Amino acid sequence: MRMRAVKEKLGYCFLLVCTISTCLFLFIFLADVVFRGGPMLSWEFLTSSPTNRMTQGGVFPALLGTFLLTLLSLGLATPFAIMSAIYLVYYAREGRLKNLVQIALDTLAGVPSIVYGLFGLTVFVKLLHMGVCLLAGGCTLAILVLPVLVSNACEALSKVPTDYLEASYGLGANKTQTILQVALPVALPNILTGIIISVGRVAGETAPIMFTAVTFYSRFLPRGLFSEVMALPYHIYALVSEGVHPASQIPIAYGSALILILVVIGVSSIAVIMRYKIRKSR
Repeated sequence: MRMRAVKEKLGYCFLLVCTISTCLFLFIFLADVVFRGGPMLSWEFLTSSPTNRMTQGGVFPALLGTFLLTLLSLGLATPFAIMSAIYLVYYAREGRLKNLVQIALDTLAGVPSIVYGLFGLTVFVKLLHMGVCLLAGGCTLAILVLPVLVSNACEALSKVPTDYLEASYGLGANKTQTILQVALPVALPNILTGIIISVGRVAGETAPIMFTAVTFYSRFLPRGLFSEVMALPYHIYALVSEGVHPASQIPIAYGSALILILVVIGVSSIAVIMRYKIRKSR
């Protein structure tokens, strides 16, 4: 018993050290971005376009492009993810095929994002003749995030208490009515959690949109689904790796990074509040 208590104490200390180390590195990272990018933040920086060879001006086109890509990709992926999860949880029979689908989802969730970028370039840009545009980038990001959303929705639906389903059947509801009126509302907060996580990944991806959606600089805002867009992740990458005036462009890159972090935190906070209100309303 004494040796067991010592092992538990050591394990607790190890986990505590790992947690503190993670928080410390995160704090250092955020402090560096805030320290370097904070002085760039202003209303003009948020609402103006880049000027003077990307050495002055703001990031409004990139901010708008990031918002449109995120909204489009999640709007495309979420309905397919929920419908797929409903089929896998409530309709698919247990067997090799279902296990194969689960393995495929887990595998696709771990595929490097550059592979999705090449897929989007081959299928949407070249094969379907979309060209480099907002729609091609949104479809590519939707496919990238789809396995994560499906897996999360499956887990959320599988956690719906069986008593709720049986009570619905006992009251005369059929399977479709039970899924739509009982299972989905109960699982909605957990599904929303998966969407929250996906917002950060979609908004911060560079490789998938590099080949399918974005341009280094455009004088015009996107006029439709088939227009090229600027996006904050690629804007940061381009300023750091391709900029010829680092003294003035690096601070802009840090300011863009800070805005991207704030956007992700803001969207996630809104979703968390929505999830809390949904749970509280029951």
